[in-house]
Amino acid sequence: MLENVFPVLENTKTGGSIEVERENENHESEEPEKILIIDPDSEELDFNHSRLTNLENLEPLRKLRKLCLTWNLIKKIEGLNTLTTLVELELRDNQIVVIENLNALANLELLDLSFNRIIKIEGLENLLNLQKLFLSSNKIRCIENLSHLKNLTTLELGDNKIREIYNLEGLENLTSLFLGKNKIKKIENLGCLKNLQLLSLQSNRITQIENLEELIKLNQLYLSENGITVIEGLSNCPRLTTLDLANNKIKKIQNINHLEDLEELWINNNEIEDWTNIENLTANKKIETVYFEHNPIAADLNYRTKMKLLVPWLIQLDATLCR
Repeated sequence: MLENVFPVLENTKTGGSIEVERENENHESEEPEKILIIDPDSEELDFNHSRLTNLENLEPLRKLRKLCLTWNLIKKIEGLNTLTTLVELELRDNQIVVIENLNALANLELLDLSFNRIIKIEGLENLLNLQKLFLSSNKIRCIENLSHLKNLTTLELGDNKIREIYNLEGLENLTSLFLGKNKIKKIENLGCLKNLQLLSLQSNRITQIENLEELIKLNQLYLSENGITVIEGLSNCPRLTTLDLANNKIKKIQNINHLEDLEELWINNNEIEDWTNIENLTANKKIETVYFEHNPIAADLNYRTKMKLLVPWLIQLDATLCR
């Protein structure tokens, strides 16, 4: 016998309700959990942590715009064909292997499939209105089948098994690209992303900052936890406000004098030991926050005093505000 163990969730628009029914966890023969729809006029539904294994019984929902199904046990995307009004779909933290059965969701603008078991980017052919795509923490090896997503502004592919950056042509409207925690060795093939503002390549195998010449709108660059030894390749990125180079092998601050809008420089956990490096920051009059901890210069007993004397306009040094 099934027990109702979830509270009634209030519909944010109509004041109606929906109810989720699942099996008694102590029952010997477990049955699949079921979604029971009480209010067909719901526009937003959240089945977070509901132990759902199947997507079914969603046909009555003719006005649904947002559906959250995170932290469940769903293995297959199905039963969504009638949800043609859907704008946001979150299936993060499930057990999905294949991206499929999304062709009817032509109005979808946000799709989150992070923390699943997806191997290949596919099944997105009809999602021409998609603006944000989250596929982090899967098992994806290649960037592919995305060039038709002309409206895409955010692409999250962090924590996968990607080795090369390519197949980004057609994504001219992309403003944020996340490729951290992969196996990428080289920055390349980004010239088509003329509107890119944020690029994250943290925790890869990159040894050189290069091929950023076309990214003139870039204002946030994250390259921490790589093998970079020299600050270079930023001559065409004058709009940078945040530069993250922490946890690399950098010994010298150079080639950033032209970054007049730079506000934050994170260069902790490197190999900077000469105080003349700090003098190279005097051209960056807008810089407010710097991280230099775990560099040789940070071992100086007068570290904070010297930093404030050389760059008196600092607001924050490492994790502490400057007086």
